[in-house]
Amino acid sequence: MIRIAVLVSGGGTNLQALLDAQEKNELSCGSIVLVVSDRQASALKRVENRGVSAVLLDRSALGKKAFETQLLALLVQKNIDLVVLAGFLTILSSEVIARYPKRIINIHPSLIPSFCGKGYYGLRVHQAALERGVKISGATVHLVDEVADGGPILAQQAIDVLDDDTPDSLGQRILEQVEWKLLPKTVASYCRCMEKSMDLEQRLSSIRYPGRGIVCGLNEQGNAIIAYFITARSLHSKNRCLVVEGETVRTKALDESLLVDPSLIIYRAMDRQGSAVVVANGDQSDTILEGLGRGITMQASLASRTFEPDEPNFTPRISALFHLGTDPSYTLSILRRAGDGSCDRSYYSHSACSKGQAHLIHTYEGDGNPLPSFQGEPPLVRIKGNAGEFADHLWSLLDKEYRVCVCVKEIDLTSNATNLVIRQGASNGLY
Repeated sequence: MIRIAVLVSGGGTNLQALLDAQEKNELSCGSIVLVVSDRQASALKRVENRGVSAVLLDRSALGKKAFETQLLALLVQKNIDLVVLAGFLTILSSEVIARYPKRIINIHPSLIPSFCGKGYYGLRVHQAALERGVKISGATVHLVDEVADGGPILAQQAIDVLDDDTPDSLGQRILEQVEWKLLPKTVASYCRCMEKSMDLEQRLSSIRYPGRGIVCGLNEQGNAIIAYFITARSLHSKNRCLVVEGETVRTKALDESLLVDPSLIIYRAMDRQGSAVVVANGDQSDTILEGLGRGITMQASLASRTFEPDEPNFTPRISALFHLGTDPSYTLSILRRAGDGSCDRSYYSHSACSKGQAHLIHTYEGDGNPLPSFQGEPPLVRIKGNAGEFADHLWSLLDKEYRVCVCVKEIDLTSNATNLVIRQGASNGLY
């Protein structure tokens, strides 16, 4: 179930539409668990006796920085998956948006890109539309990014503008005929998509052959989870297991007589340096760790590396750097071959703030000849259990024909206690 926070500033009629939809079970995969207002507003009264937390964070009294700090703390505390802006007048900073990429939805009372952006809110939108003489208007539900009203559009609906319309009458008709229906419908649809995309089992089963993969995030107890797995097709690639040497996890050949080119299959898969944990599908882990020792960033370190030279697959090099501590975060990277033969270097940084959530990246999009490289951004996925439970679950999700090994490290962010679990077995045909 997607946990929803609704942010409001006024009377809360769109909030009411969402609450009504929830009572009718029309939100499907979503559940409103938190309502936050940035000023004294009657909207908060709408959640009384509904089992929904209602919080006033007076932005004028707090100042915007303190307001956003407290807002983010609330969203983390309530383990929010999706934020819905329903008549919310504060423009969120890039810091807040970065914490919830593609997970903040807004409704705007016009057909974007018309009459939108800074200064266009409330009756000002409808006044501008009437002054322009438009014949149709409506509302837009969109994702929020750093540009006010500039994020990707999810849904729009239009109505006719009447000859005798005033800003008040036009605004009221858009509310009643469009917004109160369009917003709940779009939120429900988006929640279904989020629930589907966050299902780790569905993600891995749909791919079948993901190659090598990394998972980084927090389990439901709030502990760091860092996982690495290997699936393989050829006997050469299957000829390995994971061994532990202190904080280091390495790959090792099961039968050294079968080794053809050890440079691509024998490497340091996981290691720790101070408060940083590095995991990778190749010896670029050495490059990152050496760079950390010299105070060099992950991006700067990997500038000297590229995708693997295993033509025709040109396997991407994937890596993760997990920073532990009171404000944990992690960066996932992939170095993959672009269409022109150059190296596409992509980095994805995330704050580890939501319990039970992680990001997944892997080398391949499935089976094939040549193997198709991972596409898009690392998806957000749900994770459950401690190191052993998650390792067992991840192992069970990998195709029995291809799976080689799974390693999961769980770290208590308060006590620094560590639990490392490895699963590997006879499915590679070499045990």
